[in-house]
Amino acid sequence: MRIFLAGASGVLGVRLTPLLIAAGCEVAGMTRSPDKAPMLAELGAEPVVCDVYDAAALEQAVRACAPDMVMHQLTDLPDDAAELAAGRAANARMRREGTTNLLAAARAAGVERVLAQSVAWELSGEGKAAKEFLEESVRGADGVVLRYGQFYGPDTYYPDLREQPDPPRIHLDEAVARTVTALDLAPGTYALVDDGQVDFEPVQ
Repeated sequence: MRIFLAGASGVLGVRLTPLLIAAGCEVAGMTRSPDKAPMLAELGAEPVVCDVYDAAALEQAVRACAPDMVMHQLTDLPDDAAELAAGRAANARMRREGTTNLLAAARAAGVERVLAQSVAWELSGEGKAAKEFLEESVRGADGVVLRYGQFYGPDTYYPDLREQPDPPRIHLDEAVARTVTALDLAPGTYALVDDGQVDFEPVQ
């Protein structure tokens, strides 16, 4: 399978890319930072430097890749957990506008398979509305939504395993491993959390 991975240079993406390649996939890894392109190449991906908010360039990039699947692992979150509240608007924009542009690019390129990340815990206000928008948009495109629990482990907001987040949660490495097994899931919404269950919610 050839995968256009948006968010390849993120905390999850840099771990996911080599596992996808090890599973036999070809990965075009998108990042908006030219400085991260060499790192993606070292991981075995074909680097694609593109900003998801540049809809025309994004469509061109997806067309050029000609993937079997577009995978949406984009977030816009601060490195410091103390800045999360201030960053909510940026992440909500990513879920709305970023998702819209990715789905439009996939559609224009004739890509029928889409997989996108969401979260398994309850949000409120703008975050809740943006999450619902993402999930409804992806399901409307007959795609797969993966609702991850809160990440913990190296490079997350909870690097010390003695201080885990409240449930629902999932170790980052476990989330990555289970994402690789999700490539052939039927369209719908799935929860990836530490209880070891993958719960399918039928499309309404």
